[in-house]
Amino acid sequence: MSKDPIRIAMWSGPRNISTAMMRAFENRDDTTVVDEPFYAAYLAASGADHPLRGEVLASQPTDWRAVVNGLLAPPAGGRAVFYQKHMTHHMLPQFGRDWTRHCRNAFLIRQPIDVLASYAEVRDEASLEAIGLPQQCQLFDEVADRLGRPPPVVDAYDVLCDPSGTLRALCVALDIPFSDAMLAWPAGRRESDGVWAPAWYEAVERSTGFSPARHPLAFDELRDDLRPVAEAALSFYQHLAAHKLRAQH
Repeated sequence: MSKDPIRIAMWSGPRNISTAMMRAFENRDDTTVVDEPFYAAYLAASGADHPLRGEVLASQPTDWRAVVNGLLAPPAGGRAVFYQKHMTHHMLPQFGRDWTRHCRNAFLIRQPIDVLASYAEVRDEASLEAIGLPQQCQLFDEVADRLGRPPPVVDAYDVLCDPSGTLRALCVALDIPFSDAMLAWPAGRRESDGVWAPAWYEAVERSTGFSPARHPLAFDELRDDLRPVAEAALSFYQHLAAHKLRAQH
């Protein structure tokens, strides 16, 4: 009987280096990844109009229960680590969450101003719910209450400033070995990428590692209509950032 894999559920919002983080884990020789497995179920249940909606709906189960069954099944290749890239806004209230007890849950955050500026490059409108911060905080609090301690939180800016040190700290918190293979990967698209990749992954497909950190944007650099969303998002971000990991070397 094969050993049960280590399931890592990484909870993020959009435009948050989440795909680059998935690349980092996929480049490990002990890890299988899955890309946003609840996307089709979210679109089917919410009716949201996203790019390549029809292709997404056809590519994944639209029943959240079927998604959960896949996440709790042995990963392809029988590898030791099963890394799951999740978007917090995909987890609608009617989707069960008991399955997360079988995962090591971690949270990837990014300063809301930078998230919104990036999101606006691919979507005309943005809301607090669309960038997933309230949902991310709720999930974080649920996991923290269950564990009796905060689960791991990493900030995208810290990852870009110090990929080795921040990923090393994340691996320690997840109780898995760190691998230098996480720091660089071949450019191009992956079979594991969702069918929505053409609409969202242009930059990461060109990447061969984490891009250098850019100085966070100032509030007045953000588009006027996005500023109220950034203000509303700040307290959620700060709630999570209070628990972020420090780099280790």
